[in-house]
Amino acid sequence: MKQMEVIQSFLMERQYPPFNLKAVLFDMDGVLFDSMPNHSLSWHQVMATRGFEFSIEDAYMNEGRKGPDTIRRTLLKHGLTVSDEEIKAFYQEKTESFNLLQEPGLMPGSYELLQKVVNDNIIPVLVTGSAQSSLLDRLQLAFPGIFTKEHMVTAFDVEHGKPHPESYLQALKKCSLQPWETVVVENSPLGTESAHRAGLFVIVVNTGPLPDEILWESGANILFSSMLELNESWTDVSRLFFSEKK
Repeated sequence: MKQMEVIQSFLMERQYPPFNLKAVLFDMDGVLFDSMPNHSLSWHQVMATRGFEFSIEDAYMNEGRKGPDTIRRTLLKHGLTVSDEEIKAFYQEKTESFNLLQEPGLMPGSYELLQKVVNDNIIPVLVTGSAQSSLLDRLQLAFPGIFTKEHMVTAFDVEHGKPHPESYLQALKKCSLQPWETVVVENSPLGTESAHRAGLFVIVVNTGPLPDEILWESGANILFSSMLELNESWTDVSRLFFSEKK
């Protein structure tokens, strides 16, 4: 199905008016920063010290979930429950392990895409499940002047992490947006499901090792193989989301 047909089908299914794009909601890990390999390794390391198996695929399948929730779910698989204080200490170890790794670079194409979005007078909004202060701080250094505090939703702002739709619904509320005034750029199954459940159109970039089928099944509307590919296609794609094409 062609992209315009996908958009029209989405609007009809949701009973929305035509798109009038005002904002793009960006996930962070695996979209703006090439940080998922570090997350995968740090999760594997801290899980292994406790005798738990946690593969690279496990990390990508849990991407977007709040860290403490990932820990609880993993322990429950082994029939274990621990206190909130133990969960906090566990997650602190994961954070320290992550911060010891080489600083992740920008996802190729991300900065160029953000510049295009801003130049089109479209608001970039950050919607991340991350509570890693090192990455959140680096966001302002890597993308100066792109994101404002008023246009950011992080793990600190929500009770429920992805795949719950709260983070994306919170972004709509915080930025006074309607679903047909925005699109989402995601890379993970849980993030895609979260945006889909919030009633949003999801452009997915498969920047990890998971097969495309998992992302389609999670609710992807359009799928690209990389941020570079999305950046190269952005001018043509973005025009489809205006009532009157620019």
